[in-house]
Amino acid sequence: METKTSNSSTNLVDQLVYPGDVVLDLSSMTNQTIKLGGGLRQDGDVISVTKAGRLRFSKPNKYWVESSQKRYVPRPEDSVLGIVVDSRSDNFLVDIKGPELAFLPVLAFEGGTRRNIPKFEIGALLYVRVVKANPGMNPELSCTDASGKAGEFGALKEGYMFECSTGLSRMLLSSPTCPVLDTLGKKLSFEIAVGLNGRVWVNASSSSTTIIVANALINSETLSGVQQKIMAEKLLQRAQ
Repeated sequence: METKTSNSSTNLVDQLVYPGDVVLDLSSMTNQTIKLGGGLRQDGDVISVTKAGRLRFSKPNKYWVESSQKRYVPRPEDSVLGIVVDSRSDNFLVDIKGPELAFLPVLAFEGGTRRNIPKFEIGALLYVRVVKANPGMNPELSCTDASGKAGEFGALKEGYMFECSTGLSRMLLSSPTCPVLDTLGKKLSFEIAVGLNGRVWVNASSSSTTIIVANALINSETLSGVQQKIMAEKLLQRAQ
């Protein structure tokens, strides 16, 4: 949804908001189009909140409410972290934190054929893409992008995986890079894979670095951008 406003931004950005809260009054604002995402609605000149969460803003002009859900609802093209729970002749059964287990066809890999079917142990962690997701049905996954290339998808070995809210996952995947990841990335070398299903995988050359990164990410969920930066810098100082 788009509407008109000015260059003024609400002072509630990054703050917790609740249903009924008014976050923007358009009556005295002109000259700019803004986009309203989930959790917001327009009633005349008033933009109000429809679900509890944290008000977010991304340049140049989008506002939305980020809710911290534990339960994940699969959507096509979501990148998620899945755990293999069973293996069958045609599919791997994968837990992606959704209402149903997901199917990963044994041929849903780059160059996949019956002759080179991958083997995964029960409990293996995979970075996968949701291909199909319909209510009441098992979602279908793939270890390739839309062009059939493996890209970033596949098994994640070693490292540390933790579960979080879907809101934190979305924040870590936001653009530009969120302050906590930006601050850590300037001082530490590490790999990260973020699933929109509320799972995050971190890997570094030392376990101490992995722990610092994981703790910083977990602690960042309820913090504003400035607070994230301060918190991450403090953790880095303690580790020196």
